[in-house]
Amino acid sequence: MIEVTGLTKLYDQFAAVRDLSFSVQSGQVLGLVGPNGAGKTTTLRCISGIIPPTTGSIRIAGFDLLAQTIAAKRQLAFFSDEPRLFDYLTVEQHLAFVARIYQVTDYQQIAGPLLDELEIADKRALLPGELSRGMKQKLAIACGLLHSPKVIFFDEPLTGLDPIGIRRMKNSIMKRAHEGAAILISSHLLHLLEEVCSHVLILKKGEKIADGTIEEIRHLFSEQGGDASLEDVFFRATAEPPDIL
Repeated sequence: MIEVTGLTKLYDQFAAVRDLSFSVQSGQVLGLVGPNGAGKTTTLRCISGIIPPTTGSIRIAGFDLLAQTIAAKRQLAFFSDEPRLFDYLTVEQHLAFVARIYQVTDYQQIAGPLLDELEIADKRALLPGELSRGMKQKLAIACGLLHSPKVIFFDEPLTGLDPIGIRRMKNSIMKRAHEGAAILISSHLLHLLEEVCSHVLILKKGEKIADGTIEEIRHLFSEQGGDASLEDVFFRATAEPPDIL
């Protein structure tokens, strides 16, 4: 469902991402992790079509993102860490607007359950300025899920959510995976990724350090035979080598 081959993104002579290849199949949830500056944001922007790669290919649900841009983008949803909303559209009007763009004719039948699932059904008539940070995030997610995307990208999906919202968001992510979506989550909250992800991709300085199932990555970097937490694995995988005098 997500196929990335040889992705490189250069800014002048600096390689933010270098020769990155990975895939996410239907029903899988991939956690994208790495230190600040590892290339996570650049990777997300490239594979969602926000910025073009310098070289490499990206396929979304079978469509080439560069050659079949519109068809590919119809299959995906990208949720950034900062919701982008229209100040003068209500919650209900946001959904109607998105439905027109994606030509979702029966959107009201889809929107109702979505709003209930995200617990914002009672906010239909409110403007973004009247919503909390967490409610804005939920509205952005409702809009992105309205066209039933087959590929979903999350960048720090729990930002601004309270504990109940966090639990419901994790349930929503797992629900889409069980329904067959290919999901990629970028987050510094390693406990979240450990709970919801089937696979993990670790980047460092723009390059892939490791890619595989949670169990495979644990075994690769564990000193206790595979029982290390994802946090332990992260620190071992991304640690700088000691200076040699």
